[in-house]
Amino acid sequence: MKKIPVGIENFKEMIDDQYYYIDKTELINDVMNEKLVLYTRPRRFGKTLNMSMLYYFFSHKEKTNVYLFDGLNVSKDK
Repeated sequence: MKKIPVGIENFKEMIDDQYYYIDKTELINDVMNEKLVLYTRPRRFGKTLNMSMLYYFFSHKEKTNVYLFDGLNVSKDK
């Protein structure tokens, strides 16, 4: 049974521990296609989790974590 991620701000922890996750990886395509991106959202809207997702996607240090994106929307786009 999947757990509800209350207070989880780390993308890797959320995927590894199989919490419920609403796929927001289309944000990666938005970031790659824009020159300047500013995201302002209310509290508790997932800003830190989205930044963590971007870190694991773009970081050269985290190449071993490619599996985190298997089955998500961003993995369908070449």
